[in-house]
Amino acid sequence: MKRKCVFAGTFDPPTSGHLEIVDTCLKIFDEVVVAVMLNAQKKPLLSAEERKTLLEKLFRDEPRVRVVAFEGAAVDILEKENTPFYVRGVRNTVDFEYENMDTFASKKLKKDMVALYVPASQEKLHISSTLVRNSVLFGKEYSRYIPKAILPDLLEMLEKKNV
Repeated sequence: MKRKCVFAGTFDPPTSGHLEIVDTCLKIFDEVVVAVMLNAQKKPLLSAEERKTLLEKLFRDEPRVRVVAFEGAAVDILEKENTPFYVRGVRNTVDFEYENMDTFASKKLKKDMVALYVPASQEKLHISSTLVRNSVLFGKEYSRYIPKAILPDLLEMLEKKNV
């Protein structure tokens, strides 16, 4: 039986921290579904299609990674993908507390859900999509937080948006 997990997030934009989490998942699972979650409460810098395009390019040479866009709750994507394994990256205790509360609520909806928390490496603890978005908006350097394989594409997308 193939072991599959879902790693969901807004990925606005995808960072080297996200790449690190997927690389860790590939050591454990046969397939990783990277789900670009659409959240009406958030105002993303990039469209869902742009985020999906960046992730597909980032993982184009890894056949065990599949990128999807998804609107709904985490438990819904787990049901759709027929897996109980839900991966969350955590950088600190604040992330852990948030993810833990979310997991407890989700388990009421999907009892067989298994949340796996993957800690960021020490070198990536400070990296977040929020850091990158703020750096973009304030004209600060951020390229070291973006995987090299997608940096030119991200720069082109941002230029088209005049950001």
